[in-house]
Amino acid sequence: MWRSRKSRDRRTVICIACGDSVLREDAREYDKEGNRWDRRDKAFEYPCTDCDDEICHQPRDGLESMILSIESDGLSREEFLDRYADAVADAGESPGRSERDR
Repeated sequence: MWRSRKSRDRRTVICIACGDSVLREDAREYDKEGNRWDRRDKAFEYPCTDCDDEICHQPRDGLESMILSIESDGLSREEFLDRYADAVADAGESPGRSERDR
């Protein structure tokens, strides 16, 4: 007979957002590569359910390329965040977006 799924994994994981130790079954699985079904040679990260609920789950198409385009060696955190805020503001003003989409 199959064991219940809930009792299968009693190990703990560390939340990548808050650092709390939580039971694996009480965390969400996060795969930076976007394909959690292909599990070979992967190390997953886990946000706890509270932190996961606070995350924006909107599509992030183009986010990585935007970050790479503004990133450079030696940037302070403040300089990076200023560039990021400017890039996001510029993307929001792109033609073809309605006022409702902003």
